Amino acid sequence: MRLVSSLLFLFAFWLLLSGHYVPFLVAAGFVCALLVVLFARRMDLVDQEGHPVHLAPRALLIYWPWLVKEIAKSAWSVSKIILDPRLPISPTLVRVKATQKTDVGRTTFANSITLTPGTISLEVGRDEILVHALTRDGARDLAGGEMDRRVTDFERAL
Repeated sequence: MRLVSSLLFLFAFWLLLSGHYVPFLVAAGFVCALLVVLFARRMDLVDQEGHPVHLAPRALLIYWPWLVKEIAKSAWSVSKIILDPRLPISPTLVRVKATQKTDVGRTTFANSITLTPGTISLEVGRDEILVHALTRDGARDLAGGEMDRRVTDFERAL
């Protein structure tokens, strides 16, 4: 299942980036994607963590819509700060508790923090993440634990 999913993903990615849809080039793209998947299989790289296809339905239906909403809210807040002539920032470093049990869970949490405008994950530990926030309010929101809870719920699908 993971091999087929990897092949389809790589081929779709190739089609998206290529922009050329003549039969020869499409066939060449498919063959290249197939070779990459075969090499990855031989090197034992296509595993549950490397290609977590089992998370796709839950991610697409539950986690991603929430994350996109949070990204939009943060982008709006950061835009208002940038346009304010006083530039009301209060850069803050905060350690946020990470309750995820797996590397995929912690990586998802750290990447979600970094995707949200105004926050950047600086250091990921076993049970906490060091985050730079543009404002104290942003740090407070993150320390509130909503994102951590949602990522941990998402991780349970593993």
